Amino acid sequence: MTPPIATLPRAGADPARGPDPSGPTSPRDPRPGLSGLTPDELRAWLAVRGLAAYRARQVADAVWRGLARTPEDLRGLPRDLRAALAAAFRVDTIVETEVRLADGGRTAKVLHRLSDDRLVESVLMRYPARAGRRERDTLCISSQVGCAVGCPFCATGELGFGRDLETAEIVDQVRDAARRLAGEGRRLTNVVFMGMGEPLLNLDAVLAAIGALTDSARFGLGARHVTVSTSGVVPGMRRLTALGPQFTLAVSLHAARDPLRDVLVPLNRRWPVAEVVAAARDHARATGRRVSYEHVMIAGINDTERDAVALAELLRGDLAHVNLIPMNPVAHTPWLASDGPAVERFAARLRAAGIGVTVRRNRGQEIGAACGQLAAERAGEPPPAAVDRRRKRLVAESAAALRGERSPAAPGSAGEAG
Repeated sequence: MTPPIATLPRAGADPARGPDPSGPTSPRDPRPGLSGLTPDELRAWLAVRGLAAYRARQVADAVWRGLARTPEDLRGLPRDLRAALAAAFRVDTIVETEVRLADGGRTAKVLHRLSDDRLVESVLMRYPARAGRRERDTLCISSQVGCAVGCPFCATGELGFGRDLETAEIVDQVRDAARRLAGEGRRLTNVVFMGMGEPLLNLDAVLAAIGALTDSARFGLGARHVTVSTSGVVPGMRRLTALGPQFTLAVSLHAARDPLRDVLVPLNRRWPVAEVVAAARDHARATGRRVSYEHVMIAGINDTERDAVALAELLRGDLAHVNLIPMNPVAHTPWLASDGPAVERFAARLRAAGIGVTVRRNRGQEIGAACGQLAAERAGEPPPAAVDRRRKRLVAESAAALRGERSPAAPGSAGEAG
């Protein structure tokens, strides 16, 4: 029996922003999303109404092949069945979308409005074919409204936590992108759970969404084309290992030393870095799949020679790959992205230790394509006094961490959870 996943405090928003992480809300539509049903659940719903089993295949084809958005898109079904489905389910859980393009149209940032007026984001990134690699269309999706972890370099962390997404609300982000790609004669090739939220704190819905996306009778994406990211929720990582999935596990590490990671990833106080990496190492051994480690590069904070050496020692000999990502500009954070030479020096140190490294180029900066930036923009500017307090606290905490001191957790932070 796998251990339950502990819950982090979900107190709402960063105090700099106010009581709600995504603005005014409305009552949520109580109808479940049609795309969140398993084939067995759909067949059972039809059977209760005395309908033939083949209707389930027709409904599934409309949802997954036809990427239906409205009841009228459920083609091939009798009018009364379409009406019954519309009364019982939402054909699409996304009420409205706003799309912003960047990088010559290769990056699309999408803001999704849900039935209760909550906002979540997805980002579609198009990669052209190059030596030895086919063209790819990768979608980064959200698993929660906001996030409880509160990483200070992340715009979503500034918003605080709203709620978990339903399975259909997760997969409908994928269906939305697939519709737009289909209009261009293209097909989605990769899905990464690296948008808003901590996927392993909404693990049941995330696993159900992955099941739908990788089911050949539904979306039909290969499991190895799915990546699930975590900030280090160790019980969730252990549960994934027990299930033995073939998708890629990514760990948002950002620091190899506990004092610094306490500041950058507050839940490090519950699951320290060595425990997180041990769980990832066990996952790699059990599945044979390389673990990807994400390291956001912050000038003068975690890009030093000391940090590179610590990370190299932590991962030496592991089935692992490190992605170095210059920090996206985030309002109200006192830090800047590492420059190119600092990133390359860090990468060279890891490579010298035999660790594979990729230096990521940030995409879509002119449209706020980093996680949570559009939703944060819609949430409005927090009070200047609160911003000033937050910046001063981060400066003090990071200075203490660079001296090797572990500062106390901020009141109400994820790191306080016991």
